[in-house]
This record gives sequence, C-alpha cells and structure tokens, in this order.
Amino acid sequence: MKVFKKQISAKDASGSILLLPEVPEDLWHAYNLLQEGDLVRCTTLRKVVKESSTGSTTAKKVRTSLTIRVDKVDFDPDSLQVRISGPNVEESKFVKLGAHHTLTLELDRQFSIIKECWDQIFLDRIDEACNPERAAEIAAIVMQPGLAHLCLVTGSITVTKAKIEITIPKKRTGSSKHSSALKRFYEAIYQSVLRHVDFKQIKCVLTASAGYLRDDWFQYMLEQSVRRDDRPFIENKSKFVLCKASSGHKHALEEVFSDPQIMERMSDTKVAKEVKELDRFMRLIDTDPDKAYYGYNHVSKANEEFAIEVLMVTDDLFRSSDIAVRKKYVKLVS
Repeated sequence: MKVFKKQISAKDASGSILLLPEVPEDLWHAYNLLQEGDLVRCTTLRKVVKESSTGSTTAKKVRTSLTIRVDKVDFDPDSLQVRISGPNVEESKFVKLGAHHTLTLELDRQFSIIKECWDQIFLDRIDEACNPERAAEIAAIVMQPGLAHLCLVTGSITVTKAKIEITIPKKRTGSSKHSSALKRFYEAIYQSVLRHVDFKQIKCVLTASAGYLRDDWFQYMLEQSVRRDDRPFIENKSKFVLCKASSGHKHALEEVFSDPQIMERMSDTKVAKEVKELDRFMRLIDTDPDKAYYGYNHVSKANEEFAIEVLMVTDDLFRSSDIAVRKKYVKLVS
C-alpha cells in the first residue's frame, strides 16, 4: 500500500488519507479500514442515459469521481475487489446528490477515506499495509487428478492465483490418453507456479495431495526444470514441502495448516507463528485454564493486572459499527 496524502487533524484525529493498493493483501486492509458512516472518494463508471429531441434514448458509461457515505462494505478475495455501497454526498455532473451507488476498490486504483476519527488501530493498520516485508511468504498447491489450486498465503488472507482443471480419462489398456492428460495437468501446474510464485519473497511452497500425486508432480517439475534450465525451480527446489491433503479444493489447505510437522517447517513465517500461538492458547484452556482467558471482561481484568503475555483480537471486533464497542477494544490494545 502507498500513502499519497495524509491530512489528519491533530485536534480531533479527523481527516482523509489517499491510498493506492498494490498487492492483494492491501484490499483486505482497505476492507478493515472502512466503517459505516465513513466517506470514500474514487473514480467509477456510471451509466448515463440521454434523450434526444426526437425522444430516442442512448446510454453510455462515463468515468467520474464520486464520494459516497459508506452503508455497506463487502470483500471478495477471489475477484480481489472491495465493494462499497452508499449515497452520493457531493454534487456531480452525472450522479444526483443522495443517489445510491456502488464503488469498487481494485488494485492499482487510488481512493481516499475520510473519517471523523482516525484512531490508533486504523493508523497502525496503514503502517502495517505500507510495510514492504509483509508480502506473501507461503505458496501452496493442493491437487487431485484433474484439479489443482495454487494459492498465496499472507498473514491476513489466502489468495487463489490459479485454478487448474483438466479432464483425465481412466487408464485403459493400449491407450495413452490417461498419461497424456496427466502430463498436460502437470505442465499446467508447472506454468502456474512459474508465473505466479516469486521465489525471492516466498519461503516455502506447500505441495499437497492424497496418494503419490504430489510426488509425481514434484519429480516432473525437477526433470522439466533441468531440461529447460528454469532457474527459479532449480535454485529453489529445497523450498518445496510435500504434504498430505484429501483433495485439490482450496479448503484442503486447512488440513495442511493443521499438521504440526508442516507448521514446524514454516516456523519462521508469520502465519505459522500466529497458528502456533492459537494452538498454544487452546492447549492451555485444557491443561492450565488459569493461564488462558477469553471474553472482554476476563481479558480486561487481566490487562489491569498487567498479566497479559499474548493478546489476540479478531478483526471483526475492530470493524464493529458500534463506536463504543470499537473504542473499548482500541483501549484494550493501546
């Protein structure tokens, strides 16, 4: 994320920030920065209908800049879009004041957020988004015959970069259709990894399947990379971690991340550290409940006694539209 302009009052913390999302995680941060009642300004396409003197009408889309008051915010991690709905609050040549509109935030398109109060949690999130070291550290491939998903995993979201679907016929004596289709499948995964994985940033590539499919694809990758002299694969083959998953669907990643041995291999990544802390919390609830508390009242009491070692708060609590609730949790972590 890039910050182009920041105008925040020292008196009451009101003001605006002009932002540019550069990577998928930036849109997740944008989603969590927005609350009901905020103003958002960015360019958008609006359908304009004109009527001629003869009564005929023509419609065309025009690009214009709008400012809307946020009523609803949705984030779609697959299309990498944040959709914001609400009424237009500034005069526009093409949109009436008060008319309802939906703005779409996308990568590499500037937008401004205007808030009545930029509290410390909001400002900390922007600092985190602007940190260049926060990029995806983990790539993951889950596969089954004919279906694979390639994902990039950051500290906040899992982004699907490629979905590979190829029909693989059953094995039949005297027919090579099965092996030919399997090679096309392996090649499609190979090309997707080559296209989407930046090995300078990625610390490991989880390669998961049931049976030996992952091993067969890994062997294909090794052979082909040497034959083609694809240096990214040759120089980073040690980053590939073979593991088990029941299917090639995206949700199978949950199985991978629940494997303690795999998490140990990823111990220096942000995701692994957060999962480790959560697992530790769950174990303490079972084995030593006096050292693990949840719920605002209990956690707040522990905070007053300076007894907190690790504090975990979900983004949903900071996104509360109830200002009093949000302030309560902001105070807790400040």
